[in-house]
Amino acid sequence: MSTVKCVGILTSGGDAPGMNAAIRAVTRSAIYNGVRVKGIYRGFKGLILDEIEEFKTQNVSNIIQRGGTILKTARCGEFKTPEGRKQAYDKLQEHGIDALIAMGGDGTLTGARIFAQEFNFPIVGLPGTIDNDLYGTDTTIGYDTALNTIMECVDKIRDTATSHDRLFFVEVMGRDAGFLALNGAIASGAEAAIIPEISLEKDQLAEMIETGFRKSKNSSIVLVAESEITGGAMGVAERVKKEYPQFDVRVSILGHLQRGGSPTAQDRILATRMGVAAIDALLDDQRNVMIGIQNDQIVNVPFSKAIKNDKPINRDLLYTLRVSSI
Repeated sequence: MSTVKCVGILTSGGDAPGMNAAIRAVTRSAIYNGVRVKGIYRGFKGLILDEIEEFKTQNVSNIIQRGGTILKTARCGEFKTPEGRKQAYDKLQEHGIDALIAMGGDGTLTGARIFAQEFNFPIVGLPGTIDNDLYGTDTTIGYDTALNTIMECVDKIRDTATSHDRLFFVEVMGRDAGFLALNGAIASGAEAAIIPEISLEKDQLAEMIETGFRKSKNSSIVLVAESEITGGAMGVAERVKKEYPQFDVRVSILGHLQRGGSPTAQDRILATRMGVAAIDALLDDQRNVMIGIQNDQIVNVPFSKAIKNDKPINRDLLYTLRVSSI
């Protein structure tokens, strides 16, 4: 028999579409299994500040279609200190919470792992990030919606790029991962993607222009992953202006547009499956694992693997983009 009688849920770090679908699934799955649920507002910060409320089924009614997170999210410097984590632990004890589900990206899971080890506390992580950069899961909650947003935006930018014979550099999110840029480029028919995973191996800009880029086209769109390694869209555009002044260059930075919006069917289904699986994992006495999906099967990935290992880019996709953009 599981010892879990009351579970807390929080969202931390950057928001991602589908987080609400996961909150709904966790809440209802817990109640279905006779476990109480407490919603913790504003991530680890709200935990320290005691922003905790008991959740019933109706707390999560009508939220599956909403972007963002009803639990709000915040960065929390205090949680990085032993004192802050002790305060958080005391609040969990005070509220009778005996297990935690933490949803977010790399930083969230890193904090959860340290906390779980320090206090021997059961935590299950949910991969909520549009960057898709967590190891051990084929996709993360929010990634598909962000990809669709990028595709819609680039479709609109292409209308103006074509009208003016311009070269557009479109910057997309992803921190140091090129998943959004690469798959966004394939989905939107862009000419190229400049991503951090390849930047250290070769000069992607020079290669792109020297392979007869644009010889058959009057306008072009290139997706650039935001990253110090790539220099972002502004950095790439500056280089083009200096080295290839014949191009009429424009930059578009999509920014926080990519994080918002109603989640796609795929993200709602993924988030719901993962939310239910998180409760199942806790009831099965699993701890310090992230719920992932591999080949459409739910898997439990140890925190240490999910955080420490870099998720590799699928190099076949680079070939696909190159072939389909001539």
